[in-house]
Amino acid sequence: MTWSLPEPMLTVAVDSPALPAGWAGEAKWDGYRAQLAMHASGRVLLRSRHGTDMTASFPEIRAAALTQLPADTGLDGVM
Repeated sequence: MTWSLPEPMLTVAVDSPALPAGWAGEAKWDGYRAQLAMHASGRVLLRSRHGTDMTASFPEIRAAALTQLPADTGLDGVM
């Protein structure tokens, strides 16, 4: 079995900032959009929206994932 992350969900332009009921939004003012995966084997992968492996650039995030996330966790967000 191959271990991989899904493709990132990219933003799209809209005519109105109003959100449907039950939805939430988050502005990205600064920082990086990234996906983090914590594999059952203990491997942590942090990648950019373009697929670049950024794990080595953020050792503190890798260390936090190893100590605080359960196996087979995937996160997508701005850091």
